[in-house]
Amino acid sequence: MNEAQTLGFAHFIAQTDGVGKTLFVILLVMSLATWYLIIVKGISVLRTRRKSEAFLTHFWNASSLEAVDHEISAHGVNDPFSHLTSHALYARKHHARFGAAKLEEAGTQSEFVSRTMRKVMDEETAKLETGLTVLASVGSTAPFVGLFGTVWGVYHALVAIGIGGSASIDKIAGPVGEALIMTGLGLAVAIPAVLAYNFFTRKNRLLLAQLDAFAYDLFAFLTTGQQVVTDDNIRALKARQNPMAAAS
Repeated sequence: MNEAQTLGFAHFIAQTDGVGKTLFVILLVMSLATWYLIIVKGISVLRTRRKSEAFLTHFWNASSLEAVDHEISAHGVNDPFSHLTSHALYARKHHARFGAAKLEEAGTQSEFVSRTMRKVMDEETAKLETGLTVLASVGSTAPFVGLFGTVWGVYHALVAIGIGGSASIDKIAGPVGEALIMTGLGLAVAIPAVLAYNFFTRKNRLLLAQLDAFAYDLFAFLTTGQQVVTDDNIRALKARQNPMAAAS
């Protein structure tokens, strides 16, 4: 009865050898890394979404790209969309002022702006994917680490039973059941990592698709010189063309 009460996870860790303890530490580190990334990237996703929505609202309600540039200069770059816009505006002004002074600036202004925007989008993609490799690795390897711990524990349990010369069910079930804890730990570590990886991958895919569509519109504005059209601009244009109609 006393021996049955001592069986459990603590007993398994206490009586296992260095390999078993090492596997347990590996699973613990994987779990800590997973939850750290879940919390940090979760906060980052919410913050990026809020700041992106605020910038896009200001962008589409601005009267011109110059007004957008002034807003970026005043409040800084805080999201992928403002980052892309800032570098695109700077590339256009830089090429117009200095021309193709370097090899990376070769070509027309639109080509230079296009290369700059592609570079920014690659940077944002890499930034969004930070940590996803760790989540994918944990989700795919943690179950096997736990399974290896179980196999190792069962092996030592059976060796101990063989040396003791007792093969009754009560002598086998306890040690084998303890060893199965490692498989459960591996699954407990892997499942949150897989779910988080799928969640963040989907969020990144949606954000990058929105960023790509925004980049297309921004490139059109920069290369054609077209201003953002608002209701106020339309009314002002009508007033200049037909003062009497505007007055009515």
